Amino acid sequence: MALTLTSGTLIVASAYPDPPFDLIDNGSASGFDIELMRAICAQLGLALQPVRYSGDDFNGIFDGLGNRSYDAVISGTTITPERGAIALFSQPYLEFNQGVAVNRRSTPNVASLADLRGMTAGIQSGNTSDIVAKRLLAQGAIANIKYYPYHGIAAALDDLEAGRIGLVIKLHPVIAWLVKNRPALSVAIEVPTHEKLGIAFAKQNQALCEAVNRALAALRANGEFARLQARWFPRPGG
Repeated sequence: MALTLTSGTLIVASAYPDPPFDLIDNGSASGFDIELMRAICAQLGLALQPVRYSGDDFNGIFDGLGNRSYDAVISGTTITPERGAIALFSQPYLEFNQGVAVNRRSTPNVASLADLRGMTAGIQSGNTSDIVAKRLLAQGAIANIKYYPYHGIAAALDDLEAGRIGLVIKLHPVIAWLVKNRPALSVAIEVPTHEKLGIAFAKQNQALCEAVNRALAALRANGEFARLQARWFPRPGG
């Protein structure tokens, strides 16, 4: 099969908003993932065509690989066995934990998972944060889970500010970015999930996966990957 669906173009789906991985800046796609894909496309001699996934459940994004709507998915996407059964993944390019955001005004003393007892967690449908939330619920560490459509993260944060839920769980760099302009909210806990992020392809497109892996290796070797990482994930105090 051809490397890409459209000759000379790499069509890549992402779910927005998911900063700093994927965001819309003045009407254009931006963020670490998009810039990484632009750099990969430059290595491969392809033009990048970003497309927006708008489904309510994030896991539905992989359907577009099988039905040939796009060539790849990049969206701060954790590699999991379930996803690996339906899509092919690149070599991992970053690793992060989950973060727990709380309302510091109404629950100022939250410092550990034990302090979440009796609270309701806000979770995006299809997000790997749900794995953490279900485990906490089973352990009795939280009281309930409220689900939001994937693009409804702002509504979840609004509910957290208003006290309608007690916490929101999401990949640490994303939740840290999302609460930085909401003074009542802060990330109180980091849950060590060690999630490895990858770029997804159709199961049958091994050639494209291998080409992207080679491009990733080249970007690490020439320092471009490190420059992108430093720009979008600055170290505290750095």
